[in-house]
Amino acid sequence: MFFELRVYAMQPGKGPEFVKYMDDEIIPYQRSKGMTILASFLNDAEDTYVWIRRFKDEAEKEALYDAVYNNDHWRGEIAPKLPALMDVDNLQVTVLKATPRSYMQ
Repeated sequence: MFFELRVYAMQPGKGPEFVKYMDDEIIPYQRSKGMTILASFLNDAEDTYVWIRRFKDEAEKEALYDAVYNNDHWRGEIAPKLPALMDVDNLQVTVLKATPRSYMQ
């Protein structure tokens, strides 16, 4: 089991709109495809969005990436709105593995 820690810089002044888009569109859509999304956060300045996804193994990750991103709905409806809301060229994704006593497993 492993996690993705995803960090996005939001476009100036777009924080509330981006959070709403994540909460109302992206997260429900990804969950409908089977993605496990554990949490989402804002930093103190409210200009950076952080979220955590969990995968059983690399095979599940590949299958979920395919289900989420390789279709007309993502490409035609969801993805085109993202550049106005976040810096799509500078997102950070870190793969994490839980330590034995971590509450997140």
